[in-house]
Amino acid sequence: MRKLHALWISTLLVLTGCIPVYDNEEEIVQENSEENKNETAIVPRHNISEEHYKTILTEDGPKQAEARGALTRQISNRLDIDAFETGLQRHSKEFFNPESFYFQAGQYLDKGTVLSLIDGLNPNRDKLEAEEDYRENPRVLSHILEQNYLKEEEEGVVKVAGISIGIALKSTYSFQTEIGGPTYHEDVSNEEILEVGKKTADRVLEEIRSNEALQNVPVMIALYREEESGSAVPGDFVKKTYVKGGSTSASDWKDVNEDYILFPSSEAEEKHFEDSQLIGEFRNDVSKYFPNFVGFVGEGFYVEDTLREISIEIPIQFYSKTEVVGFTQYVYGLVMEMFNKGYKIEVKIHSNNKPESLIVKERGEEEPTVHIY
Repeated sequence: MRKLHALWISTLLVLTGCIPVYDNEEEIVQENSEENKNETAIVPRHNISEEHYKTILTEDGPKQAEARGALTRQISNRLDIDAFETGLQRHSKEFFNPESFYFQAGQYLDKGTVLSLIDGLNPNRDKLEAEEDYRENPRVLSHILEQNYLKEEEEGVVKVAGISIGIALKSTYSFQTEIGGPTYHEDVSNEEILEVGKKTADRVLEEIRSNEALQNVPVMIALYREEESGSAVPGDFVKKTYVKGGSTSASDWKDVNEDYILFPSSEAEEKHFEDSQLIGEFRNDVSKYFPNFVGFVGEGFYVEDTLREISIEIPIQFYSKTEVVGFTQYVYGLVMEMFNKGYKIEVKIHSNNKPESLIVKERGEEEPTVHIY
């Protein structure tokens, strides 16, 4: 098993002329027992917040995942890619506390293994000929994502103490029966998504346990349901389970009730009418400042039907920096007055696809923070 020997280095102040340089990193040595060699790595001494994991770094930056590059090949919607990665880390916090665990990209399932698992668990394309064959045998499994969580088990020794596995599954299956022919689309039922997801979980767990060094490492597995490729919002996690060290069975699945909602939309009005009305009022007030304003996109993230975060993008054509500052001040006031402390709100203002300003009000905070680019 890979182990990390931490060498806790005291802070150094180096004077070069009149400029102080601070040592804000902790050096660690990663032992690879399989290859019988050590690797030097770094852990940042400070963290952004208690909600974030410290990341294991090498001298060249974050340690890359063994299956790096496979994710963007397997999932077509960029929004799904981001929500899948960050969401898996968010769900990992329930079992691997950021206060005592470090994050590292997956090091045990390499790209070849991941792609082989995906091909083996999906129907064989070579045996599919007619349109009906494709419809009856959808390739539901998109990707398998691994994340590692490391912990100091004894003084000076940090090792892998948890693994999270994300399984991405298609809600809509697209296919062609011939090169250059029409593209067909087939919806995948939730029942089939869960069936394929649980089957995949058992196979991936089998692969993990085949590594002697990982037989007693706890594994969290979460099933992610993708949105269709052109969707304006990402999909969501639907199930998760925690497999104790030594166990070879993924069972005791728990429901995950979370959802991304587009504002404005009929779905938002139907599911979250009051929030939809509030966002509509906010949009109307924004348009009072710029009468020709048309664009507005909002995305709400809900957990157990409760709004946890909302992100709003406002595209405006500006002609001077003073216009940017004035408009940002106006929107800042609207955020202060209209949105409560129960959720995080982020407003991105941009012009000609270039960011102009950012307003962020964290959950529980009284006032937003503002950055003008």
